[in-house]
Amino acid sequence: MVTSSFDYYAPTSVADALALLDQHGDDAKLLAGGHSLIPLMKTRLAEPAVLIDLGKISTLSYINEQDGGLAIGAMTTYSEIAGSELVQSNAPVLAEASGQVADNQIRNRGTIGGSLSHSDPAGDLPAVALALGAQLTTSSSGAHRTISADDFFVDLLTTALEPNEILSEIVIPALPAGTGTAYAKFANKASHYAVVGVAAVVTVGSDGTCQSARIGITGAGPKATRATGTESALVGSNLDDSAVRAAASHAGDGIDFNEDVHASGEYRAHLISVYAARAIRAAVENAS
Repeated sequence: MVTSSFDYYAPTSVADALALLDQHGDDAKLLAGGHSLIPLMKTRLAEPAVLIDLGKISTLSYINEQDGGLAIGAMTTYSEIAGSELVQSNAPVLAEASGQVADNQIRNRGTIGGSLSHSDPAGDLPAVALALGAQLTTSSSGAHRTISADDFFVDLLTTALEPNEILSEIVIPALPAGTGTAYAKFANKASHYAVVGVAAVVTVGSDGTCQSARIGITGAGPKATRATGTESALVGSNLDDSAVRAAASHAGDGIDFNEDVHASGEYRAHLISVYAARAIRAAVENAS
């Protein structure tokens, strides 16, 4: 299928892109890598009258160290993130998950900002952003604001972004000493989307007990979410196999599980506890 007709703009600065957003309002859509939006346009599920391509805004593509953490431009690609030594050192779970997205062609074009802004229920990076406690910076005409990842993902394909805003930067805070991270997913064999995926960030104390934990879940429900029941069960535990299994059994608490041709809700509920346990064990091992 082909898209409906639209006007195309390729601004070279954030200011120009924001001016176009202000001018065209709800008729406009932002294009990052395009791997989520273009298929929707081809099936006429999205029919924007104006397409604003962010691909020529070079100032939105970077990876910088910041206060022991990271500042990442929204147009930075999956491949750049997966191959970055800074990311591998400061937020290894982000590099790990980015390297598991789809295939080389998509990783070379798809962007972190596009992934987070689209809020696909099966996307990998929203779960990672939640687990890392990311802060998302937006830009609009004359203003910026910061949104916690915990508040960013609202519903299926819906975020806290306002229509006149661009997601411009993702800030990953420094990980405490003794922290290990991991990402585990059961992938759709054709698309590599997560049927379920779990990002785990676990801090282990000198006595071997869990000091803190953040667990991000994707693929299971309509949006990425944190497994707060699992987090609470982990904190203070000795992180042995029985403690991890008991905590992982709560990973699906409160999730309205997706039902589709790839997996039933019941199967996803089973998978999420299995993959939560795998991700937590790997994170604990990496912490040591």
